[in-house]
Amino acid sequence: MRSLPRALLLQLRLSLLVAAGAPEVLVSAPRSLVWGPGLQAAVVLPVRYFYLQAVNSEGQNLTRSPPGQTPFKVVVKSLSPKELVRIHVPKPLDRNDGTFLMRYRMYETVNEGLKIEVLYGDEHVAQSPYILKGPVYHEYCECPEDPQAWQKTLSCPTKEPQIAKDFASFPSINLQQMLNEVPRRFGDERGAIVHYTILDNHIYRRSLGKYTDFKMFSDEILLSLTRKVLLPDLEFYVNLGDWPLEHRKVNGTPSPIPIISWCGSLDSRDVVLPTYDITHSTLEAMRGVTNDLLSIQGNTGPSWINKTERAFFRGRDSREERLQLVQLSKENPQLLDAGITGYFFFQEKEKELGKAKLMGFFDFFKYKYQVNVDGTVAAYRYPYLMLGDSLVLKQDSPYYEHFYMALEPWKHYVPIKRNLSDLLEKVKWAKENDEEAEKIAKEGQLMARDLLQPHRLYCYYYEVLQKYAERQSSKPEVRDGMELVPQPEDNTAICQCHRKKPSERRALSQPRFTLLYILATSLRKDRI
Repeated sequence: MRSLPRALLLQLRLSLLVAAGAPEVLVSAPRSLVWGPGLQAAVVLPVRYFYLQAVNSEGQNLTRSPPGQTPFKVVVKSLSPKELVRIHVPKPLDRNDGTFLMRYRMYETVNEGLKIEVLYGDEHVAQSPYILKGPVYHEYCECPEDPQAWQKTLSCPTKEPQIAKDFASFPSINLQQMLNEVPRRFGDERGAIVHYTILDNHIYRRSLGKYTDFKMFSDEILLSLTRKVLLPDLEFYVNLGDWPLEHRKVNGTPSPIPIISWCGSLDSRDVVLPTYDITHSTLEAMRGVTNDLLSIQGNTGPSWINKTERAFFRGRDSREERLQLVQLSKENPQLLDAGITGYFFFQEKEKELGKAKLMGFFDFFKYKYQVNVDGTVAAYRYPYLMLGDSLVLKQDSPYYEHFYMALEPWKHYVPIKRNLSDLLEKVKWAKENDEEAEKIAKEGQLMARDLLQPHRLYCYYYEVLQKYAERQSSKPEVRDGMELVPQPEDNTAICQCHRKKPSERRALSQPRFTLLYILATSLRKDRI
């Protein structure tokens, strides 16, 4: 039997290696790109993260995952062998477009610094290893930085259109008016208001109303901020309920007051913050939650061509249009798969419409089209849907979250009417225009990846508090009935802040419990 020519044999072997997903054929480790906030010691976040773009030997960016098991890995360790610290480093998240998301969570502070190795097999990627000179603080280390330096380190946007729009209604903020009106208008037994004062980077609060358990969410982000940056002194009210509260007209009499809420609406004047859902998931990522703004990016289901060509919805019965979805699904199963997973508002409909089994959120992305319908207000799943790689069909809505202003219909999502009358038509359009539908899905995903980076949530919170503080017409105070919100304690982690602590110049003028607290904190052991 004649043997194959050597050149042909080598070519055949190369083809077989490519088919088998041999990493050295597809990816050039030195040419690949690595960047992101997790490579900076000064960017303190609950979960630090950075990105990797796989590049081939010809300098071209890969636009899909290398075949086979993802060969990239990250090793994070202390520069000093004497510092033994707990650092959780999961596998890289494959975003199915040639890019990867790397994460690590620190449970202790490192004084000497960190060494981050990004490897492709045994080969260093880009400029690896990356050296982060210490100290490198963990999430629960209380070491606030000067605001300007902090914002520069995080590369915070210089403008946030939604913040500018929200505060346009409030050129000045009359604290006395708020003290008089908020308890009377919104603080009854059915209320869900928390009154906060921030002084010298300490947080005080009192609850107004019966339904204020969700203050745990506003507490945790404010505490996290004060550990990282010196906040301005201010006094404000946070609405913990679903619906925006202030519906007075801008030029009306009496004038509107700036209530801070997690959701806005076209007929209200509330100042909007990122929702408690994405905020909490950011704080508890890689620890207490599975769905967060980072993890979702590596769990977007099959590639576009392999997704099921139907629109999909699962959720509670918190709006009548959701029941309509289920009925439409029954009548048009070839276009739509919709189900109610829990009945509370329309319990009488369960027998007629049936109850769907719960599904893991990542499994939603097995479908090409995601239907986003309001719940009681804006559906807080929307950020996660946008981070997936399905096409989002978004119901027209008077409600909005903090990032909606940056999104454009037909560029980042496909709009559907509020009564869902054109939903089936839009699904058919997407099926008949697959290339355009995929392009919109990708544009929406890329925009969401930019807008919803965890460090940008911190920037947004700070900017809202800063703009509010600038407009106060009188000095904030710790009011009767307020209590101090303490930082969480954990004596298992060492944290020595190299910066000067916030001034305690007002200690003698504060109520007795404040003075006692300041004295006590000076004796406390280090926190996690």
